[in-house]
Amino acid sequence: MNRKRITSLGWLSSASLAVLVALLLGGCGGSQSSAETAQPAATEGGRYSGGEAKPPKLAAPLVLHDSLGHLVNLEEYRGKAVLVTFIYTHCPDVCPLIVSHLKTAQALLGPKAKRLQIVAVSTDPRGDTPKTVAAFLKAHGMTGRMRYLIGNRGELGRVWKDWNIVAKPAKAGRDLVEHSALVYGIAANGKITTLYPANFNPSQIVHDVPLLER
Repeated sequence: MNRKRITSLGWLSSASLAVLVALLLGGCGGSQSSAETAQPAATEGGRYSGGEAKPPKLAAPLVLHDSLGHLVNLEEYRGKAVLVTFIYTHCPDVCPLIVSHLKTAQALLGPKAKRLQIVAVSTDPRGDTPKTVAAFLKAHGMTGRMRYLIGNRGELGRVWKDWNIVAKPAKAGRDLVEHSALVYGIAANGKITTLYPANFNPSQIVHDVPLLER
């Protein structure tokens, strides 16, 4: 990862930036990566359990079709708490961990889970198809509980660039992808407000959702 990419994220708190740098260097399918070992970083004295963006920044545009063929525009979720993450269906470790924690957070939220919208964006345009996404969501008990956005390399590449996401084939295997394993917490006003590493504690989401939706 080069210095130019890091300095372009100066709006993050120092704690959150440290987490983000670690995650951008991580990937899926290899030995234990920094994405799996990074600890949640809450800004000292902050009111959120996740790492805080200082100051919050308006989320970049995100308009893609989901795995069911429906056009999704992130702006349609203004007024709700939103979590955005970047994953792929053939991921053997980090992505299932993220989705499992998100599912647990929804369960802990109970009826309040309706206030939260989860959006996943593919990091694997070749391997993430409507069929593989449907199987992935079913296997992880998330069918109908999150939007999984897919597209061709050009469409997804523009989103990755806008969101400062690293996504590239891994050297370890044909179906593996090295990618940024971060969860963005977006407040009701559309601004990225919190950041969570892949191994976040679901209780962090439970704590932060009521704050994000205000």
